[in-house]
Amino acid sequence: MASFEDALQDNRVPGRLGDVRLRYDGGRLVGESLPPPWGPRMVPGLCVGVALGCAAGAAVLVGLEGGTVPATATALVVVGAFLVGMALWLESRLGRRRFVLHFRSESLRLERLAWAPGATRAELVPFNAVRAVHMVERPGPRYALVVEYAREEQAQALQRAVLVEGVRPSETQTLHRVWRMLSNAFGLRGAGLAGG
Repeated sequence: MASFEDALQDNRVPGRLGDVRLRYDGGRLVGESLPPPWGPRMVPGLCVGVALGCAAGAAVLVGLEGGTVPATATALVVVGAFLVGMALWLESRLGRRRFVLHFRSESLRLERLAWAPGATRAELVPFNAVRAVHMVERPGPRYALVVEYAREEQAQALQRAVLVEGVRPSETQTLHRVWRMLSNAFGLRGAGLAGG
């Protein structure tokens, strides 16, 4: 594996591909998705704020009616609950991805970063469990890099994880280069030379 690390140091890793920043850091190749734009990050908080306003409005209406629950207060509670659910759904879609290729331990660490503390999910995949790295065409046209792997205990069930998303057609040369680099790192055949 040391020869692949030497080749990686000789062939500079591109700084960015699609929605991911790439860097080589002391025996590790790290790819981390960029944070979402400011607008989409604010929408879940706005939904929660409006939901709190609905709850406050419902409480005021119940207080004015002397303990009875008018239909308007019920509607406000339903709208508030819907907005909280919408905020949670939007928040889950804002999660970022990170992957780390550890060359010394020959493992791929897949992480799904979440905004909530302690909600980050991580999985460690040995290089020999990786079956393929696919370049997938998305609508737009955009492209993605997807790794396909199978755990030894679940040899039949292949799992997929997105490494890079949103690759523009102008980045296809870099996409092929990173695809070859990853395929060589995992020891997959048919990828050619990492620098070619």
